[in-house]
Amino acid sequence: MTIKVLLADDQALLRSAFRVLVDSEPDMEVVGEASDGAEAVEIARDRGADVVLMDIRMPGTDGLAATRMITQDPRLEDVRVVMLTTFEVDEYVVESLRAGASGFLGKGAEPDELLAAIRIAAAGEALLSPVATKGLIAKFLAQGGGRDGESGAYDAARLDALTGREREVLVQVAGGLSNDEIAARLKVSPLTVKTHVNRAMAKLGARDRAQLVVISYETGLVRPRG
Repeated sequence: MTIKVLLADDQALLRSAFRVLVDSEPDMEVVGEASDGAEAVEIARDRGADVVLMDIRMPGTDGLAATRMITQDPRLEDVRVVMLTTFEVDEYVVESLRAGASGFLGKGAEPDELLAAIRIAAAGEALLSPVATKGLIAKFLAQGGGRDGESGAYDAARLDALTGREREVLVQVAGGLSNDEIAARLKVSPLTVKTHVNRAMAKLGARDRAQLVVISYETGLVRPRG
């Protein structure tokens, strides 16, 4: 299956570089380019993108607003958004993850990292840069939430729907572990872990593992370490 990639960045030169890289892969193709968030949403709807590489800061509709528009549109429920950021730690990334983005990647990432991120996001199996994402979420949630200082959107009572094993797996997911790593730690099969992760996502209304990490911190299941 060919992964359809949409490039959203206001820098034409960067989009061109990404296009050459993505189109060089036999299992990927660039289906469109956008210079702002509104255009990205429109192209995603029209051309059926699987993964959107979305710059956070763009004129007009920025990447954060565009991510919300994509993840809240039932027609785009299978589209995955990977946020691109110039900075290692950026509070907008947390807001994007809350809005449903699958993860983030620095613009200075190596080509192999970018391609791997696209494949991972398309598969929906794992977080991008899990350790960095976990630390980022922990830092800003410890400060009381996002840019507006509001608390998290999730109530701890939502975790009541989870079984004990699902909670246990969720803690490991929040730690940035892959299914194979969780399976080894809990002494179960990777397929069993995948089943627990999928059930937790369904019960909590999470699009993917990135949102599971956010929920874990916002509900207090996992506490940021000082």
